[in-house]
Amino acid sequence: MGNLERWRSHNPMSDPGTGILGFVGLPADVGALCRIVQGVLIHSDWIAAYGASEAEFRTVSRETLPLAARLRQIGEADSRALALERATDKRAVGTCRAYALMLCGMLRQQGVPARVRCGFASYFKKPWEDHWICEYWRDGHWHQADAQLDKIIAPRLGIAFNLADLPANMFITAGEAWRRCRSGEADPAIFGHGEAAAGLWFVRVNVVRDHHSMNNRETSDWDTWRQATAAHRVLSEAECVQADGLAAHPEAPIVAALVPPWLRA
Repeated sequence: MGNLERWRSHNPMSDPGTGILGFVGLPADVGALCRIVQGVLIHSDWIAAYGASEAEFRTVSRETLPLAARLRQIGEADSRALALERATDKRAVGTCRAYALMLCGMLRQQGVPARVRCGFASYFKKPWEDHWICEYWRDGHWHQADAQLDKIIAPRLGIAFNLADLPANMFITAGEAWRRCRSGEADPAIFGHGEAAAGLWFVRVNVVRDHHSMNNRETSDWDTWRQATAAHRVLSEAECVQADGLAAHPEAPIVAALVPPWLRA
C-alpha cells in the first residue's frame, strides 16, 4: 500500500490551477469522471474516427501538458463548465497519458489517492500495446481506469468490460511486463508501440517512465524514445540489472542520473 498521502495531493502536473475551468463540483463516480474527460479531450491518433481532420484543431500535439495549461487550452476553445461535452473540434488534442492525468487530477481534487501508470494494454491491435492509465485507491486496494476509450472508440475495439474498473490482466504495468520478459514467461517482441518500436529495450523505456510517474514526474526525457537508434535498442547486462530493480520497486526515489542513452553527450 505504501504512503497513500503521496498520491492524494496534487503535483505540478495534476494541479488544475485557478483558471476559468476547474474541478469543483464534479461527480465522485469514476465512470462519470471518465465521460467528462472524454468530452473535453480527443486522442491525436483517433481524430479521423470522429469524422474530423487535424486541420479543424488549433493545435495537434502529443505533448502531455500540466492540467492548468490543458484546462486553459480547453477553456479558450469553449469556456462552458467542464462537465459539458464539447463538439469534437472544440476538444484539446492529446494522448492516452493526457486522459489518465486528467482523471488523476480530478480524483486527487476530491481527496482520492490516484496516480498515472505507464505500461501495456491487451485490448489494442498489438498483444500488449504501450499505454497509460490512471490507478485510484478505493475499498482497500488499487483499481485501474482507462479514461480514453469512449462510446466511439470502445465499440471499435470490441470492449465489453468496465473501463472505469479494469478487469485483471487488461493492463499491466511496465514493471510487470519486464518481469514476464526477464523470467521467460513472455516474448519481449509482443510489447511495444504500434509499428514504431517493440522488444525488451522498449519495455525498459516504459519501466523508467513508470518509475518517473510513480515519483510524480509524469513526463521525462525518456519520452524522446523515438530518437533511439539501432545501437540504443540493445541492452547491456548492467542496464537490465538496473531495470530489474526499478521494475520491482517503481516507487523508489527517483534515479536522477538515469539519462536515456540516445541523449548522452
